[in-house]
Amino acid sequence: MKKSLWLGLLFLCTQSCTPKEQQVTIKQTDTQKFTTALSTENPVFLKDFLGVNGFEWDFLSAPDVSRIDDQKMELIKSFGGFRHYLDWDKIEATPGNYTFNPTNNGGWNYDAIYERCKKENIPVLVCLKTCPNWLLKTYPENERDAENVPAPFGADLQNPASYILQAKAAFQFAARYGSNKNIDTALVKVNSKPRWTADSINRKKIGLDLVRYLECDNERDKTWKGKKAYQNPQQYAANLSAFYDGNKGKLGKNTGVKTADPNMQVVMGGLAAPDVNYVQQMINWCKKNRGFKADGSVDLCFDVINYHFYAHNDPKRFSLTTKRGIAPELSDAGKTADGFVKLAHQYKNLPVWVTETGYDVNKNSPQAAVKIGGKTTEDTHADWLLRTSFLYARHGIGKVFFYMLDDVDKNSEVQYSSSGLLDGLSRRKAAAYLLQTKNLMGNFQFIQTLNTDPFVDVYASGKKKIYVLAVPDETGKTVICHLNLGGAKRAIVYMLAANASFMDKEIVPITNGKLTIRAAETAVFVETNED
Repeated sequence: MKKSLWLGLLFLCTQSCTPKEQQVTIKQTDTQKFTTALSTENPVFLKDFLGVNGFEWDFLSAPDVSRIDDQKMELIKSFGGFRHYLDWDKIEATPGNYTFNPTNNGGWNYDAIYERCKKENIPVLVCLKTCPNWLLKTYPENERDAENVPAPFGADLQNPASYILQAKAAFQFAARYGSNKNIDTALVKVNSKPRWTADSINRKKIGLDLVRYLECDNERDKTWKGKKAYQNPQQYAANLSAFYDGNKGKLGKNTGVKTADPNMQVVMGGLAAPDVNYVQQMINWCKKNRGFKADGSVDLCFDVINYHFYAHNDPKRFSLTTKRGIAPELSDAGKTADGFVKLAHQYKNLPVWVTETGYDVNKNSPQAAVKIGGKTTEDTHADWLLRTSFLYARHGIGKVFFYMLDDVDKNSEVQYSSSGLLDGLSRRKAAAYLLQTKNLMGNFQFIQTLNTDPFVDVYASGKKKIYVLAVPDETGKTVICHLNLGGAKRAIVYMLAANASFMDKEIVPITNGKLTIRAAETAVFVETNED
């Protein structure tokens, strides 16, 4: 760390404070415990809050899309998880003909992607979404949209059987990439016909144990696309029941995720509008139509609750009057998370995930991060994304995936078009911050919050503790924190760097168990080995 940077951020005596700066003393006894506790049974680590959304082309490069591009893979290793948007027609370009390596549509090699992610310890959530063209042809020409309800036109959307085609595709995916090796091979189908002479052919594979999480479509509460694309909670629950286990086995031995692999976790599609009542109505549908298990719990057709949340200054969310994004702590992100976690605790503590969140870097986008003081939009983008991770860890969420790896169009003012964490083949500051945090404390677990403004969160791994300090604001203010570190004799202070894989650090002595440090909107980290 540069000496000038160090002196600008760390103080070893209170006389260094400017008169107008707020000061706060942080004591170990002033603890506010949240719903997340240090867990050994189902541990959640900080790296679980550092995921990203993306596509197959983020791994594979033309002309040979059967091989991983190592340069691209190095960038993806910045993140703690990958949510893969997988279009249904990629694996089933024609009805009943399944292809995975290579796919008939695009020639993609999904085996290679999932194998490499497992090797690199990057958990993959696959979001099986959109309708294949052959299904869309059942709709009138003027109503064909890839994001239509995944059932033939005119089907009874309250009936799980209407979704059998999607549920059969889910079975094939789970049979191949799940962990169950005891599947009747007669139920597993691949199209082994080559596309041309000397082309690679698809081969049956079972129980590759590469993917643990499969999501049933994306944002099924699409009110903005009309009836053809919207499902109410009862309709989507019926859809999920088919997808989950073939509606409790009623739809056949080759239908549903759990039918192929009981260990694969089914994630409900992320809700565009984070409405707890929508999920409650899905649960009510399960009570009525799926009943209860032997232990008295509701026989749910999903293992994970999932929603999307973008923090901005428009409470109506979809209104065109939205002007910009806002700091995560100033939004109702925490309140919304608390509502979902409270619901989940009523049903055997289901995990709750946020699989889309983020900000744009185009300053004219209604979802833009903003310039603060001398900071650029990309500086604030980096601050807010990382603080979003800490916020959700604090409120009991289980995983977070940022939208998304690449921009749709950096020059576009349309919301979500410039949300990328990469700029070509280089990391934006936000991605660098996430990588540095993952490298420092990806395997640490959230324990408690000692203070809320500035926030002082405590993470632990064994006997090691890391304190994360930041001002939950967007005004550029700083606060002097007198951090009580108990019996620690020294601490390591880490500072985020603009273009690096690891944070800058400095070992500092502790005087009478207390460290005085300045907190600002960019997080700072203090590591100790306290007794």
